[in-house]
Amino acid sequence: MSGVHFSYGKHKVLTDVSFEMKKGEFVCILGANGSGKTTLLKTILAFLKPQQGSVMLNGQNVQEIEEKELAKKIAYIPQAHTPPFPFKVKDVVLLGRTPHLNCTCRHRTQDERIAADAMDRLGIGVLAEKRYTEISGGQRQMVIIARALAQQPEMLIMDEPTASLDFGNQYLVLAQMLSLSEEGMGVLMVTHNPDHAIYCADRIIAMKGGRILTVGKTCEVITETAMRSVYNMTVKVRDVSLDRHTSATVCIPVPDVTDLPACNE
Repeated sequence: MSGVHFSYGKHKVLTDVSFEMKKGEFVCILGANGSGKTTLLKTILAFLKPQQGSVMLNGQNVQEIEEKELAKKIAYIPQAHTPPFPFKVKDVVLLGRTPHLNCTCRHRTQDERIAADAMDRLGIGVLAEKRYTEISGGQRQMVIIARALAQQPEMLIMDEPTASLDFGNQYLVLAQMLSLSEEGMGVLMVTHNPDHAIYCADRIIAMKGGRILTVGKTCEVITETAMRSVYNMTVKVRDVSLDRHTSATVCIPVPDVTDLPACNE
């Protein structure tokens, strides 16, 4: 992505945004609401065409790549998904194989196996025969993630994929995405949780006001000064000992003392 500008009418959303990703890299985007994160993803996916600049994938402008071919290279996991029909879960996941179908548009045994493997990888194989409209919102999100995995793309783009998941499933998904990255898949994820970025990202992009504020490794971006600028609030970044030999970095919001509930004696 180089020098991308995008506006909705007179409202500027992205201004001179540039960055690169390498094969197998896990990049997280942080930023407050309205900072341009989702619009940035939509330009990468060719849903939106920049007024200036370009988005290149393997040396080719994404705007010039045929839709089916682009779907073989990039899979997208949105913030939420409203089910249009009561498909079975296994059939929703199998839709991820659509870009790979031949002229007969029939799924092969291989496609069914890949879809089943994607569900098993996320621990939702038991939902295969259930109606997608009858499972919980968190389970639906896991199904959509499985559908994206079934595409077998070169790059996975996620817009707050864990927002509707419980604490355990959030880290199940992050661990699986991290594993895919280690296997060579590029992962670009928008998140509102700095701790998620700390957990899995090779690099972090911090955005503010439609511009990239800073790009770098975790220790360079998740700092008290940078996070205060991004979220307009005080945070503390600390290393926490997990055992005698390992530690982890955490980002902790510091509330205004006037907002804290009074302690009852």
